Amino acid sequence: MATNSLFRGLLRAAVLVGAVAVSAPSLAQDDNDALIARGKGVAIAADCAACHTSSPDKPFAGGRGIGSPMGNIYASNITPSKDDGIGGYSEAQFARAVREGVNAKGDHLYPAMPYTAYAGITDADMHALYVYFMQGVAPVDNKVKETRLAFPYSMRWTMAGWNLMFLHKPAAIDATGTERGRYLVDVLGHCSSCHSPRNLLMAERQDAYLGGATIDGWFAPNITSDPVSGIGGWSEDELAAYLKNGHVHGKGQAGGGMAEAVEQSLRFLSDDDIKSMATYLKTVRPIRDPADTKASYAYEGGSALPPTTTLEPLRGDAATGPDVRGVHDTVDGAALYSGACASCHQPSGKGTENQYFPSLSHNRAVGLSRPDNLIMAVLHGLDRQGADMHVSMPAFEYDMTDAQVAAVVNYVEEHFGNPAVHATAEDVATIRAGGPKPLLLKLTPYLMVAGVVVAVLVLWLVVFLVRRRKRKSRR
Repeated sequence: MATNSLFRGLLRAAVLVGAVAVSAPSLAQDDNDALIARGKGVAIAADCAACHTSSPDKPFAGGRGIGSPMGNIYASNITPSKDDGIGGYSEAQFARAVREGVNAKGDHLYPAMPYTAYAGITDADMHALYVYFMQGVAPVDNKVKETRLAFPYSMRWTMAGWNLMFLHKPAAIDATGTERGRYLVDVLGHCSSCHSPRNLLMAERQDAYLGGATIDGWFAPNITSDPVSGIGGWSEDELAAYLKNGHVHGKGQAGGGMAEAVEQSLRFLSDDDIKSMATYLKTVRPIRDPADTKASYAYEGGSALPPTTTLEPLRGDAATGPDVRGVHDTVDGAALYSGACASCHQPSGKGTENQYFPSLSHNRAVGLSRPDNLIMAVLHGLDRQGADMHVSMPAFEYDMTDAQVAAVVNYVEEHFGNPAVHATAEDVATIRAGGPKPLLLKLTPYLMVAGVVVAVLVLWLVVFLVRRRKRKSRR
């Protein structure tokens, strides 16, 4: 009897040990899978793919040229490739690159990589992000084109001084609690990178936080709580829908970098995260642009539409050739609108009934006090995948001259948007080239000359002092 009890006891112990041996690795695997999933969520919220993916079949393999006033900055390969990516990075090196803009070789990154925002990523999120990129992303051997900016911007080491002035360790944010919205907007979403204007040295102006800025030809609108210049007139639900889908009827449509943010990042966020972002944005200190007299989405044009005979002036025998309507070289805005825009946005400008092709009235891009975004939409079109649908608009970059783009933009502004806005061919040429040059770029030649003069003066002073010392020593 005692022998049987001992045997049953040993058997239960063996089963228990076996169960532990089987379940322990399984639990560990579950924990690791959860960590990778969390890191993937962080990468999506941080919109890493938008800059670091140049080909959809090679995610995170780098190579995309990020337009900057100083020239294209090519995003690095952040797959775990040992040769071309970050496969050799330790976690500390990875965190330093993301938070401080210094890669494993000790080279400084340009702030096109928003490390000033990512500096606020929590330790837990940073660890998950590292594990995701090392274990959840396939390595891709893709050697990225080297960034070669013109002198003096080619001197990456100067970024050390820039970092001393503008890279500050941010106060900790409650990333999972009441400050979740601010964490998503300011840190992972790095919204301020596009929506805040820059100072002379191209750092974000904290005094104009989210007050709107020009970037690569587009104008990233004011998203402070101001009801005229910002999003103060948007409800939280409208703002959340815009972030998730990229459009809200009667308010606006996302294009350019914002469309990419929706497609690559925002549409994948949970409804709770999107709502927390909208809630936070509604609390941001309002900033009013004196040029704005009413909300951009409130505009609906100021002139009656021309008669159909004006819109269709040269309809004739199509057999005579594709240019029978004579619109190939016209600078008549009405004819250009009729030929290029009316089939989708309708002659009335009200779009289709289901708003797949949106109304041009009550549309922020058409009601802003500047024509930049309307010009960019005409030049480059739109291609946006939101949570609800895919939207595309053809680009007319190669089909219209600067004067023609200006003409059709002015027609749209006059009849459907802000009639006070007027674009010129010169405006279109500037925006086609990437937008106005920042003051730093304009001053660069003068600063370089001033630098040479100062260097010569310093050299002359050193020589003068050395000679005077020698003369004194001879006496």
